[in-house]
Amino acid sequence: MLALNPHAGDEGLIGKEEIEIIKPAITEAKKNKDVFCFGPYSADAFFARGQHEKFDAVLALYHDQGLIPFKSLAVGEGVNFTAGLSAIRTSPDHGVAFDIAGKGIADESSFREAIYTCIDIINQRFEFGQQYKNPLKKMSSAVVANAVDEKLSEE
Repeated sequence: MLALNPHAGDEGLIGKEEIEIIKPAITEAKKNKDVFCFGPYSADAFFARGQHEKFDAVLALYHDQGLIPFKSLAVGEGVNFTAGLSAIRTSPDHGVAFDIAGKGIADESSFREAIYTCIDIINQRFEFGQQYKNPLKKMSSAVVANAVDEKLSEE
């Protein structure tokens, strides 16, 4: 998770949100929700030092804080995914580009990646649903042993 303030608040000198809100929220999420989360990290240093490469996802606290480095690093192949919705929402890493629409000069790479990512998420959700559709009933070892004995005696 990225910090809200520059330099992650510098221990309260630039802002106290990291100390009073963000750190306690991360601690609470880890404790009660089994969330694997770290931070808050200073946004400029986080990307400049390549720390983003160590994580599966980065939570930015406002639009430009996350999307400026994301667009700079993804260079036309990035996909924006909004987590936590019942519907799957992916979008290209660029805007609508009305200024070049219909001129045959737009690069569709990121749009294509957004579609493929959406399909991958659909498939992953389906597979997850299939795996947990009919879970095995929990049985004691004695019940399992009796069932095995009965099956063997039938043969």
